[in-house]
Amino acid sequence: MMGRSQRVIVVGAGIGGLVAAALLAARGREVLVLDRAAAPGGKIREVEASSTRIGAGPAMLTLRHVFEEIFEAAGDSLEARLSLRAEPLLGRHAWADGRQLDLPAEAEAAAAAIGDFAGAPASRGYRTFRERAKRIHDALEQPFLRAQRPGALALAAQAGLRGLLGASPFASLWDALGEHFPDPRLRQVFARVASYVGSSPLQAPATLMLVAHVEMQGLWSVEGGMQRLPEALAAVAAARGATFRYAAEVREILVAGGRAQGVRLADGETLDAAAVVLNADAAALGAGRFGAAAAGAVERLAPERRSFSAVTWALRAQAEGLPLAMQAVAHADDPTAEYAEIGYRARLPTTPTVTLWALDRGGGAAPPAGPERLLAMISAPARAESRPIPPEAIARCGETAFERLRRAGFALDGRPEDAAVTTPAGFERLFPGSGGALYGPAVHGWQAAFSRPGARTKLPGLYLAGGSTHPGAGVAMAAISGRLAAARVVEERA
Repeated sequence: MMGRSQRVIVVGAGIGGLVAAALLAARGREVLVLDRAAAPGGKIREVEASSTRIGAGPAMLTLRHVFEEIFEAAGDSLEARLSLRAEPLLGRHAWADGRQLDLPAEAEAAAAAIGDFAGAPASRGYRTFRERAKRIHDALEQPFLRAQRPGALALAAQAGLRGLLGASPFASLWDALGEHFPDPRLRQVFARVASYVGSSPLQAPATLMLVAHVEMQGLWSVEGGMQRLPEALAAVAAARGATFRYAAEVREILVAGGRAQGVRLADGETLDAAAVVLNADAAALGAGRFGAAAAGAVERLAPERRSFSAVTWALRAQAEGLPLAMQAVAHADDPTAEYAEIGYRARLPTTPTVTLWALDRGGGAAPPAGPERLLAMISAPARAESRPIPPEAIARCGETAFERLRRAGFALDGRPEDAAVTTPAGFERLFPGSGGALYGPAVHGWQAAFSRPGARTKLPGLYLAGGSTHPGAGVAMAAISGRLAAARVVEERA
């Protein structure tokens, strides 16, 4: 009968769900993890291209210490499970007119590189930008990023009104960057932090400078590929007693007595639970994808509030021309036009910014002798269910993106038609109910951070984890969300 089980069911083996499972199992809870895919990872995934497995999701880690803390809290060790390699470059940036900027991870080397690129005032502007980004991060880390989601008034009480206002919530990121970087190309480089959370720098608050601070503290690649991270977390959870069932699609969260008490699978099987942690896009819950009874647990997300989607190309190819780094960026000619097309007009950009990850070059490794594993990505609108992009438009987009790489100096001997392509419609199939959005709600306007659902929902017994929930998008933020969800389950079941 429903309601008698003491186990916690975790729906979704993405990073947030895996962290919640590992921490709950380490606390002695009975944990069952269910996922519709065949392996753990969620958005960290691999695809087949040219008879090779190629990473087709996040390529690098930030906030290493967050993962060290999580593995330790689960009675394990990050170092024992994974080998991480520090990236010497945060990015290799290039433009179609031949201008190039390598941005080192080391602060003074980065300031010198920016000075060489745009002059001494730009170097000074970079230093003041770093200081401002650090102040914003430090003001928000404990009372917001690591805490259960506070409201604006609660955050002001914890961080102090001066600290909150110092986080620049009312200025746009694009305008705030102009205070530090008169050179529009440098604004382009650092405005990219908005795209890390699927948002436009024209609409995102300057508070997102904290993301730049996080990145500037270091990027790490995972030896063997990012897929090793979810595999390691799943192994830790299993070692603490959690059980896993893959190819198990949850269709409904069962509600009885005013609380979540289990799930129903696609094949009709029902499973009882004392609590359910949902690691899926919260928009899918609000849209009724997990049953009408649970839909009211969160506010419904309007399509216009979604974050960006993407088009990605995973392939093996020989790199020619400008040497690749682990992360390279071929910038658009007009970034404001690009963001306006994606955000306001909900269409593919005419001249996109293309990010290219050379997945075999982690930690500054030498280039392979032959073809290497590559992942190219552009931002795209997340309207897959209402405004699908025609195949011919995707094909043209691929030609444009690869030509953009070539003009910036990153010539590849592969073609977009040789790649494993994922479109917004493909992301919607992978993550139903998202419309293809990869980062949950967009971070547009000062109130956006407070509109993300927290770990606790309006339905007792149902908790949320993942990049669409507080504290935000990205692998490290999803991990923190899993920790917050586990803490809520422990607190409220106690």
